[in-house]
Formats: sequence, structure tokens, C-alpha cells
Amino acid sequence: MGKRNYYVKPQDTHPDTSTFEGFDIPINETDAKRIDRLVDNYESRIMMHLDEEYTRRTRWTDRLADQIASFGGSWSFITIFAVILAVWILWNILPFTPLHFDKPPFILLNLCLSFVAAFQAPIIMMSQNRQSARDKHESVIDFAINYKAEQEINDMQSHLHQIEGKLYELEQLLIALNRQQTSSTDEQS
Repeated sequence: MGKRNYYVKPQDTHPDTSTFEGFDIPINETDAKRIDRLVDNYESRIMMHLDEEYTRRTRWTDRLADQIASFGGSWSFITIFAVILAVWILWNILPFTPLHFDKPPFILLNLCLSFVAAFQAPIIMMSQNRQSARDKHESVIDFAINYKAEQEINDMQSHLHQIEGKLYELEQLLIALNRQQTSSTDEQS
């Protein structure tokens, strides 16, 4: 759910009021900021509720897997891992270092890298599956909000049509009254 920015169109008649784009609703800059603040508050409450539900539904092992996957896909991990690999290789290549425990072609290093890859891949996949399920849940919530907004818009349009119909009836009554007045003044003259 992204932040909605309301376009405030300045009006010539009232310098401190504006209208929503596409609507003739006069508002001032303070009201526009208030609306933005309300929308932000509403979105943050929804996200907080989703985060609480996610925390409540997931086990600690799932959250641990998410943290491992988050770290495994970061620049910190890449930097630390590159430093460890460089130190490992240099330690075992340089002649003045004691105890060369993995001489070239670095079979122990290959084994360690295989272990890391073998454990890291399924953990990342588990985390991605949970994130996919969470994204699907959020999209269902977005759909429900959009559906509710569409229903409210349809309801408002229905009310506007009713008001339009009543205004038309009033206009017809005023025209009829005006005709009666003109005909009665014509008769009196």
C-alpha cells in the first residue's frame, strides 16, 4: 500500500482553498495534510496488524530462517564471506604462515562452500515461500479494501443520482410555479 498524494489545485477566488483533482471539493492545504496523515496512519495500522499476525502465526524457526535468508542476501554477508575466503586462501598459500591446513586445490574450502550452499538454499527457499504467502495475504486485503471502496463509490453515485432526480423534480415544480405566476399576472393585466 503506497502513499497517496492528493493533488491540490489552487483556485483564483479563494487563495487558501483548493480542490481535489477531478472533484469540486474545496479544501485548504491543512486539510490535504490532514488527509495524508490519516491515510498514512490507516496504512501503518494495517501493516502493524499484518506484522503482528505474521509474528503470531510463524514459529521461531521460521523467523530464524527469515533472518538467515535476510542476512544471506545482504552486502554484509558478501563482504564477510569474501574476506573469509581471501584469508583462507592467503593463509594456505603464503609460505611464511604456519600450519597450512588446506593446500591448493583447496578441497576443504570446496567442501565448506558446498555445505554453505546446501544449507543456505533451502533456508532461502523456505523464507521466499513464507514471503510469497504473506504477499498473497496482503494482496487479498488490498482487494478487499478496493472492493469496499468501489461499493462506497457506487453507493455515493446512487445517492447523487437520487439527488439529481429530486433536483430535476424541484426544477420542474419551479418552472410550473413560474408559469402559473406569469399566467396569473398576465390575466390580472
